[in-house]
Amino acid sequence: MDESFSPEDHKFCETKYFEDFTVGEQFYINSRTQTDAYFAAFQLASGDNHPIHYDIEYCRARGHKNLLAHGFQALIQTAPGAGTFPHVIGDAMIGFIEQSSKFYKPVYAGDTLYPMLTITDLKEQRTTGVITMRSTLHNQNRELVLEGEQKFLVKKRTALA
Repeated sequence: MDESFSPEDHKFCETKYFEDFTVGEQFYINSRTQTDAYFAAFQLASGDNHPIHYDIEYCRARGHKNLLAHGFQALIQTAPGAGTFPHVIGDAMIGFIEQSSKFYKPVYAGDTLYPMLTITDLKEQRTTGVITMRSTLHNQNRELVLEGEQKFLVKKRTALA
């Protein structure tokens, strides 16, 4: 047995608490090209069977250049769990409490999407705080295709004392 190894220490970084965050701080999420496999997986998971999402000829007949992604397929690209935020927040996370989105442009099969989360507000409470983040999703043409807001309830470090 290797006594120098501890599973508890095997983590991305030290936990940050509410007081450790600042407005303007950004959390990167990897870019992803929306392949046919992503479309098929989302269709299977969502049960959405509208032909706009899986029938290329149906799409073309309606003026679309390719399969059109479901709005939620675009939205899930901004899931915090796909980036660094959940590692940074670690044990301080209490819950994901709110989400809203606006969809500005279509997302097509083959598009590459670039998600980002940016802290826009910090509301301190007695033993917790609410972190509000702007979520953005740009495509390969630098067009903003989605913008939203996400809120998280987070422990304060001072509440632990």
